[in-house]
Amino acid sequence: QDFQEYLSYETVYANGTRTLTTVELSLQESGLERRWQRRRVRRKRQIYGIDGRFSISGNHFLMDYPFSATVKISTGCTGVLVSERHVLTAAHCIHDGKDYVKGAKKIKVGFLTPVQSAGNGTERLAMRWARVQRTLVPKGWIRGPNSVSMDYDYALLELRRPHQRSPMKLTVAPAAEEMAGKRIHFSGFDSDRPGELVYRFCGVEGETVHLIYQHCDARPGASGSGVYGKVWDPVQHKWERKVIGVFSGHQWLEVAGEQHHYNVAVRLTALKFAQICYWIKGDYKNCQNE
Repeated sequence: QDFQEYLSYETVYANGTRTLTTVELSLQESGLERRWQRRRVRRKRQIYGIDGRFSISGNHFLMDYPFSATVKISTGCTGVLVSERHVLTAAHCIHDGKDYVKGAKKIKVGFLTPVQSAGNGTERLAMRWARVQRTLVPKGWIRGPNSVSMDYDYALLELRRPHQRSPMKLTVAPAAEEMAGKRIHFSGFDSDRPGELVYRFCGVEGETVHLIYQHCDARPGASGSGVYGKVWDPVQHKWERKVIGVFSGHQWLEVAGEQHHYNVAVRLTALKFAQICYWIKGDYKNCQNE
């Protein structure tokens, strides 16, 4: 019953109209048991020891997959293109849990795009903004209690027009042991490096049904980044980069009676994946073979 409540969602259209859609489930969420007790949530992102982030430079690399699928959200966050018309990001970049944040009603998505400089004809990168047609946020974030709201810190933006850039594929988040190197990766527009796309990777420190705990270095602005891992594709017999979650923020946790702090990503569980797939395709039947 709780999952049905939390996976219901609110849609906001460009003209300001809001709708609430309820869902019915015939599935049972299963997976990892909660082993850690959450204490406190902070939106500040953390650097742990030596800064392990890499600024991606050079148009060739920035326009190369998967970096090219990273987009900037006009409210100050990051997102990832997951279809020709859809961007996945963090819910708190759109809605603070009580109401929509400033600028959310006219939210835009920015794509780094090569342009010719006037005069000398050299090529540079500029942010080209695309308008959003509708925004979808799960009710678990909007109305859920504080103990579960971070589990649903994800949202989907639908662009008014399709984009030609290659999107990243989504998948249900596997256990960390099933990903290459037990590592996650993500790129974002960290606020302390304006105008730069910043990449990082790190090992998974722990996980629950809904969250991934890690020490990937990050700063504000990276929230909403698509967290991906290298997942084995049994059909093509190769490792493939797929989005398994959304970078959210920082948490203090109590582990074995001691407090520890981690950066946290929201895992795409089977139910969340089905919901996002439905948002993108509009029909659950088209999601059954995903």
